[in-house]
Amino acid sequence: MTFSTLGLSPALLAGIAALGYCSPTPIQCQAISPALQGRDLLGSAHTGSGKTLAFALPLLQHLQPPDGRLRGVQALVLVPTRELAMQVGEVIGRLARHLPQQVKLSVLFGGVSVNPQMMQLRGGTDVVVATPGRLLDLVAHNALSLGNATLLVLDEADRMLDLGFADELDQVLGLLPKRRQNLFFSATFGPAVQALADTLLCNPMRVEIQAPTRQPADIVQRAIAVDAGRRTQLLRHLIALHGWPRVLVFVATKYAAEIVADKLRKAGLTAEPFHGALSQGKRTQVLTDFKASRLGVVVATDVAARGLDIAELPVVVNFDLPRSPQDYTHRIGRTGRAGSPGLAISFVSVATQAHFRLIEKRQQIKLTQERIDGFAVTQAAIPASTAPEAPGNGGIKGQRPSKKDKLRAAARLAAR
Repeated sequence: MTFSTLGLSPALLAGIAALGYCSPTPIQCQAISPALQGRDLLGSAHTGSGKTLAFALPLLQHLQPPDGRLRGVQALVLVPTRELAMQVGEVIGRLARHLPQQVKLSVLFGGVSVNPQMMQLRGGTDVVVATPGRLLDLVAHNALSLGNATLLVLDEADRMLDLGFADELDQVLGLLPKRRQNLFFSATFGPAVQALADTLLCNPMRVEIQAPTRQPADIVQRAIAVDAGRRTQLLRHLIALHGWPRVLVFVATKYAAEIVADKLRKAGLTAEPFHGALSQGKRTQVLTDFKASRLGVVVATDVAARGLDIAELPVVVNFDLPRSPQDYTHRIGRTGRAGSPGLAISFVSVATQAHFRLIEKRQQIKLTQERIDGFAVTQAAIPASTAPEAPGNGGIKGQRPSKKDKLRAAARLAAR
């Protein structure tokens, strides 16, 4: 199948060719045609599947009225994070340049002053890509109205609910007209996500692209056994040994991101933290420097696990294991993109052995845990009955001991 068979306009086909896209991905093949027909869409697709283009193309074709004039906000794209907002805005903006009429695009997110965004909205806008909180701020300031929007795209709905945007979503939906087209995308469909979809969608077309049970062959996965206290030293050793030009390191908390980045800088590496508490200007600068190879190491929380597209990123390191096996897929998916080779390394300590086995089981993989010379594991294995939760990870998702379990474990220790 080619893009020309999907019912897209010649202008958009020219835009696709200019961006270098040759053939549609599975999610694009299945989603674009029903979206062009005005159907509500329920899409499930894994990271890196091409879903941004799957909704950006129908959105832009939807904006071409017969008289060539647009009237107010026609389409709204809601996303969970600032970085995803910028990435989606970039894709839509590059495609929109090829349309016969000018399309005004506004990308709105928090972490920066609201005043420049209010100025940008003067005179109206056609397409809004926004995070929910900042969108509601601007509506409260009478900077824009959503009463004429006829298309809503909800991207990464599961992540949006995980970040606590349920109340904001309800408020945004209340500002939109009842009659509209809805394109709903989510990587996972838990009860809360499914309930939102049931409320939002009318007789939707369901498009489901199964995530590969095994990671793509161009991502080499490794696991290294190491004492928790020596992970930073091991990371420095591996960077020096292999000469990696850029490394994205995932940790569990904002505090860990700051501490690990500081230790790497003191060791002579160019490293910066990346997490939700940083200002938007700082986050943008870190990503810009990283993409331009002016920065060698970014130490990030899971705010970087989705929505970031960093070309030819060679290595991802799980300094802390992710809380859920699904997040493992999103994290390592930052490397090995667009056919480039990638390497994903997980540090496994004694305390996280059980959690890593769970990740292996869910991902249907089995990795031999390597031992690196000079970094022998010295900590003794912890009995399963007294093993603590994974340090720094907030516990293992779905596996945290109950209060009764903790009391029983304490009683067993007292009896010894």
